[in-house]
Amino acid sequence: MAKTDKAKQQRKAPLKTPSSLGEDARRDISAELNALLADIFALYLKTKNFHWHMTGPHFRDYHLMLDEQSDEIYATTDPIAERVRKLGGTTLRSIGQISKQQRLSDNDADFVTPQDMLAELREDNARVAEYMRKTHALCDEYNDVATASLLENWIDEAERRVWFLFETGRSV
Repeated sequence: MAKTDKAKQQRKAPLKTPSSLGEDARRDISAELNALLADIFALYLKTKNFHWHMTGPHFRDYHLMLDEQSDEIYATTDPIAERVRKLGGTTLRSIGQISKQQRLSDNDADFVTPQDMLAELREDNARVAEYMRKTHALCDEYNDVATASLLENWIDEAERRVWFLFETGRSV
């Protein structure tokens, strides 16, 4: 086969990164990570939405906290997508795919009180942490220690956000 023919075949080859994990593991873990990625994008946008629309006497503190949290949430998107690719899967390609796969609800309300914003984000972050735990359990089934290791750090970050949102929203 000529060198140019081989190059053309490689360009048309499916996106399938070599991996020692079996086909079932690659398929199942990639699917879970894509669902998680959709939730992360939804949570990021909701956190930014509430950051932009924060009001009230604690505006500055809440505004800054949500900005910090949104940056942390967004920072997980690329590692999640890259992990899917390392497994040989394909990632989300559009906002439409995100909206189809996300499990978190959007909030398009014209006005949300600061307390309701904090409570909603607390619950969403707790749900994301739970989704991550379920994905971790799946990784354990397939002995995918690399993905499990990443998830452990992200679970800790999500739990920290839950804690901050809980304490900030508490009326003592």
